[in-house]
Amino acid sequence: MKKLFSFAIIAMFSTSLFAQQMEKTVEVGGAPMYPSKNIVENAMKSKDHTVLVAAVKAADLVSTLESAGPFTVFAPTNEAFGKLPKGTVDNLLKPENKASLTDLLTYHVVSGKYDAAAIKELIKRGNGTGMLTTVNGAKLWLMMKGKNLIIKDEQAGIAMVTIKDVYQSNGVIHVIDKVLMPQM
Repeated sequence: MKKLFSFAIIAMFSTSLFAQQMEKTVEVGGAPMYPSKNIVENAMKSKDHTVLVAAVKAADLVSTLESAGPFTVFAPTNEAFGKLPKGTVDNLLKPENKASLTDLLTYHVVSGKYDAAAIKELIKRGNGTGMLTTVNGAKLWLMMKGKNLIIKDEQAGIAMVTIKDVYQSNGVIHVIDKVLMPQM
């Protein structure tokens, strides 16, 4: 019986490992992003998104981003957070600034699954500019600049999608090079 149980455990692990190896992955931050994993599970593996993951934890948004969704996340890299004025990230991570942090993070999330094809269709229907309403109720505008997808925030800041269509079990992530800023 003990051998049968051990064999069953090994078979389950092997099947799971094989299934992950067969998934079409995108590499982000030096790690494969598995479509069978949720947004948080994948983001935690990216060495380029450690600031974002810390912020999501500080804002108590982990369980939301692990839920069924679907969500579209425009995920700023550590380098993007580094472009903010000195001390901004440290200040936002303080417990007393949780509401501001939550507002900023939910400005990067849209309900629904908008991959690049869906966004391009939105842009086409909008005669060159698509608009999405974020989870915090604010707006983002999406446009193409040559072959690049760009996002304009409420303060007229521009971010470029550097890695598109990182599919998750509960949505899709697009990696961006700038932190999007809602109207303050």
